[in-house]
Amino acid sequence: MKKSDFNYSLPEELIAQAPLAQRSASRLLVVPPGEGAFADAHVRDLPDMLQAGDLLVFNDTRVIPARLFGQKDSGGRVEILIERLLPGEQARAQVRASKSPKPGSRIVLDGGGQAEVLGRDGEFYVLRFEVDGPFEAWLLKVGRLPLPPYIRREPGQDDDERYQTVFARQVGAVAAPTAGLHFDEALLQRLGERGVQFGHVTLHVGAGTFQPVRVEDVREHAMHSEWLNVGAELVAQVRRTREAGGRVVAVGTTVVRALESAWRRSESNPEGELQPFAGETRIFIFPGYRIRSVDALVTNFHLPESTLLMLVSAFAGKERIFDAYRHAVEQRYRFFSYGDAMLLWGQA
Repeated sequence: MKKSDFNYSLPEELIAQAPLAQRSASRLLVVPPGEGAFADAHVRDLPDMLQAGDLLVFNDTRVIPARLFGQKDSGGRVEILIERLLPGEQARAQVRASKSPKPGSRIVLDGGGQAEVLGRDGEFYVLRFEVDGPFEAWLLKVGRLPLPPYIRREPGQDDDERYQTVFARQVGAVAAPTAGLHFDEALLQRLGERGVQFGHVTLHVGAGTFQPVRVEDVREHAMHSEWLNVGAELVAQVRRTREAGGRVVAVGTTVVRALESAWRRSESNPEGELQPFAGETRIFIFPGYRIRSVDALVTNFHLPESTLLMLVSAFAGKERIFDAYRHAVEQRYRFFSYGDAMLLWGQA
């Protein structure tokens, strides 16, 4: 399976550069299983597509203002993108500079204080911060929101709210779980009145989510590591939902990655079951992998040749997904983080 198998043509003007005025006003392309016709709807119509007893699973991670600026001792400008907060006032980060900083060198930060380069961790650097007060609290005041690279503008005040989900609680992501951005309080209330249940996992989306697949043979791609937590309460909710005949609907690919990472198989249970799990995941889902943990998926449109496009192709079928993407381009849907969404049902 080749990376180029997942390429598609997208007019640049369809890449959403800002959110709509209302979260749930985004369009929703409904993709039923098999060969059923696509339906053009809106996210606000979702309650009519679900039934009492269904379970919506959200990712409750919260985006940190992970972008910092400073200068090296030599005077060269530096941009820092925090990838992961670490103990001891440290962080794993991408560092962009004219010359790679060496271990032991220091970066004077625009927001006050400095960062010492401790060394490398793969493609990332490990930095120790010396700032006024606890680093995480300082970062929340001084850092800037890291909008995705395909949004070609600087973040504004509105992004501080709109690039967070309304249910964001657990601080640690550097990119939003974008399917969740479509849900506002009014929509959640209507879904609750419909009898739809809500559950939460945490997966801290890392900067690696924007890293391209650099190898042509998809099987050789190494995923970035992300931290997740699938708690016992969510596992019990999923079990009750399935036993009662309800459907588990993931809101976003990060939820699928979290649940599949917590799916455990054994000799006595080859089909496997969901179990509580907290820790790191590098799970890579592409066609040939059978997703067992969810029945449906709400997701945005993803970049060509991306691991997320490969994941949704594994869930709904590659030909089906590419037919849906062609339809979305023809119907002028908005793409990527601030764009429109799809409702995918698993393969029949």
